[in-house]
Amino acid sequence: MVSAVLIDIDGVLYVGDRAIDGADQALRELDRRGIPYRFVSNTTRRSRRSVARRLQNLGYAIPESWIITAPVAAAAHLKESDRARCFLLTTPDARTDFEEAGIVAVEEGADAVVVADAADGITYASMNRAFRLLMNGADLVALEKDRYWMGPDGLMLSAGPFVVALEYATEKKAEVIGKPSPAFFLRALREIGARPDEAAMVGDDIVTDVGGAQACGMQGILTRTGKYREEAVLRSGITPDLIIDSLANLPEYL
Repeated sequence: MVSAVLIDIDGVLYVGDRAIDGADQALRELDRRGIPYRFVSNTTRRSRRSVARRLQNLGYAIPESWIITAPVAAAAHLKESDRARCFLLTTPDARTDFEEAGIVAVEEGADAVVVADAADGITYASMNRAFRLLMNGADLVALEKDRYWMGPDGLMLSAGPFVVALEYATEKKAEVIGKPSPAFFLRALREIGARPDEAAMVGDDIVTDVGGAQACGMQGILTRTGKYREEAVLRSGITPDLIIDSLANLPEYL
């Protein structure tokens, strides 16, 4: 029986600039039933504050503290492991999560290279800077390793292809902080006092959401919104515990 839920954001609560029909009502139904939930996102272009503000503008009443993002988790993890000097291949907005946690952005002498979906911030020059720092001993930390996501005007490259390029060039393996990292899911579950075997993850990515959740001992529920592609599901070799049209349909299956 599912008694707690983790929910993806981009592609599940909204696509582009449009909220998913019925998603907010589904959240209110979870509230009514007393089922705790948190939001876990591999969105790395925006700070947590910006994500919360965007959801508010789309009509969602979601506390900022209920949103667990890869930048926030990575900043805490780096601080805890005494790697406070980092080359941040991120957007300026996402960088604020690191700065508020005490991470210092540097161009030389970095403890770690942090790679996110930096949009136009990813250039040959920035990738080459990251490459040189890694070759000089910095650790490679990936906020996520997704291949792509659904933007307002179509599919968009995510951080994964750039992380893999740096892995190939340096022969280093990236430490992945966001989904499908078990530590990321477990961090969110601790906030609501739930065990993996009593929780479900709802998302639009068959690998990072569903596969990652199942590997962590959770149920994986796939939505047909966002970047869902039937051919990607068949190709993955992963079988979701449940496929629903959208988050709006979740309460009827719990």
